[in-house]
Amino acid sequence: MTKRKTLYLIGGTMGVGKTTVGQILKQKMDRAVFLDGDWCWDADPFQVNEETKKMVTDNICYLLNNFLRCSVYENIIFCWVMHQQEIIDQILSGLHTAGCEVKAISLICTEEALKKRLEKDVRAGLRRADVIERSIGRIALYDALRTVKVDVSEISAGQAAERILSM
Repeated sequence: MTKRKTLYLIGGTMGVGKTTVGQILKQKMDRAVFLDGDWCWDADPFQVNEETKKMVTDNICYLLNNFLRCSVYENIIFCWVMHQQEIIDQILSGLHTAGCEVKAISLICTEEALKKRLEKDVRAGLRRADVIERSIGRIALYDALRTVKVDVSEISAGQAAERILSM
């Protein structure tokens, strides 16, 4: 008998640690696959409009549905900013999740912890400085989401992954 699939939707503001946590989960889970939503919309110039927003959602749903259909994978891990319930709902409405448990999770942290993480990334040349204020401005939006909140302010990515695994 095939084990029931689990889809993990991991949201959080920029710099909170979604990708790192997702990669750790992939390593710790059996038969797991990981998709970062940013990979579905890596463009230069990066343009946000109705056409590109529809395109990225279509790309995400296409890939996630392929993972959901594939018998090789039991655990599908998806991370993306997902700062509005509408984004989560739109993605879920495009997925074939029958027989699949969906776990919607938001990684959250304090403004101080987020600023420290992002400043480190800026110094390392991984991000532009303007991301700090944009990301901090989104922190409060996660309170309104119908997701399980995991506060990563004072824990490592590995500890966050362990908390998610215990859900």
